[in-house]
Amino acid sequence: MKSDKILICDDEKGVRESLRLILSDKYNLLFAENGKSAIEILQDNPDIKALLLDIKMPGINGMEALKQIRLQNNDIVIIVITGYQSVETASRSINTGATYYITKPFESKTIIDTVKKAI
Repeated sequence: MKSDKILICDDEKGVRESLRLILSDKYNLLFAENGKSAIEILQDNPDIKALLLDIKMPGINGMEALKQIRLQNNDIVIIVITGYQSVETASRSINTGATYYITKPFESKTIIDTVKKAI
């Protein structure tokens, strides 16, 4: 039975669809195409347990969204998923409030295991 809500925020439709295929059997999923939309969805859905967040997006990017979300909600698990593999980006994400950091391309098992561990 699906129980926990997860928000997936990525500007790439293909990534959102991949994550939907990986997670939709076990979780109730919501989707955002940018940081602004993610922030709004989180405000309207305080029961969301985890956020899978891309970093590079137009408008409010993932790092700025991460900062704003942490100011409003310190309990949500934030899993950064990015194609930019650098120690600096990983470190900055964790220091800003991300709980986990996954690089693209990702494997289904990595996503499943991380989400399971997170919530």
